[in-house]
Amino acid sequence: MTNKRLKAVNSEADIPKALRGTPFADLLLYHNLGKPFKNYSDARLLACMCMDNRKQLRIPDNFAYILRTGGGNIRYSEFKISYAVGVGGVRHVVMIGHDNCGMANLFSKKEAFIRGLIKNAGWTRKRAKDYFVTYAPLFEIGNEIDFVEAEARRLNFKYPKVKVLPMYYRLADSKLYLIRK
Repeated sequence: MTNKRLKAVNSEADIPKALRGTPFADLLLYHNLGKPFKNYSDARLLACMCMDNRKQLRIPDNFAYILRTGGGNIRYSEFKISYAVGVGGVRHVVMIGHDNCGMANLFSKKEAFIRGLIKNAGWTRKRAKDYFVTYAPLFEIGNEIDFVEAEARRLNFKYPKVKVLPMYYRLADSKLYLIRK
């Protein structure tokens, strides 16, 4: 499935001029194009992405802080972002969404969630249902692309000297994509 909102990066020429020479371009070069790793002593980037085990970034050691949460939802992790910016000196943040995210359309997974907590955690049905009803609204992300775009806008406003860029990870080819505006 292709999405007209996604821009593939299959060569260095596919990276927009405005991104060249930035940690965003380096991320795309390392992950998508197999650029040989350089040595880093300090992080150049903070990558906020989903905790989903189906995706891994191909990046050198020390290149990036990685903040992984369900759906890449960092609404309740902003102190960690502030730490990476304030103490770590990071000036570039990438918000990475991906297809088939479990936090998208979360309410459709309600019964599976409840059954799983009963079976795997030993919870009662009432406890599992109450837990889902309480927390699912906090972690639902809706459409993955819309979510990372909105979060990037919000963080760009919150941290005006930090560049925040949304990207998208396709599970089918394990590549990062730029999101067209």
